[in-house]
Amino acid sequence: MNLVDLVVLSIALGVDCLIVSFCQGLILQKNKRRNSLILALSMGFFQGFMPCISYFFTDFVDEFIRPYGRWIVFVIFMCLAFKVFVETFYGKEECAEAGCIELKNVLGFSIATSIDAFAAGVNIQLTDTRLLLAALIIGFGSFIMSGCGFWLGYFLKKLPSKVLGTFGGLILLFLAVKSVIL
Repeated sequence: MNLVDLVVLSIALGVDCLIVSFCQGLILQKNKRRNSLILALSMGFFQGFMPCISYFFTDFVDEFIRPYGRWIVFVIFMCLAFKVFVETFYGKEECAEAGCIELKNVLGFSIATSIDAFAAGVNIQLTDTRLLLAALIIGFGSFIMSGCGFWLGYFLKKLPSKVLGTFGGLILLFLAVKSVIL
């Protein structure tokens, strides 16, 4: 892959990061800088690191994980959507108002959005692309897209928190369904 291909790949892989961070920007009320930075760093790191893992285990990934990758993503996004709906309608509003983002959520978002980056590592290896360059471009692109998504969501949140929580949960459901259909 050439540089243009890597940038396009980075954008394609970063779209999920942008969408998930957008949802968090809609929901979270306080600690904006901290939360946007935590999400962007975590998603950028996982997006850049996951291709490195699969790069070195191409045969294993291709044989055992790729066939189930979309279902792994589906389950993770469904769990996260369920969690958002439960928190939106049955409490834990103090978390959104306090502006905290839990570590398990950040890790869940980061892993779920980086499964496709994990699969991309196989393609990076098979095309003899320099791994470090690819990982840096993918990670940086996801970092930027995640940060932009969070702030876009934050600036667009003029709706009540229940509406925003529902919207965020629906987007996560969409990502779950998209992972098994496309």
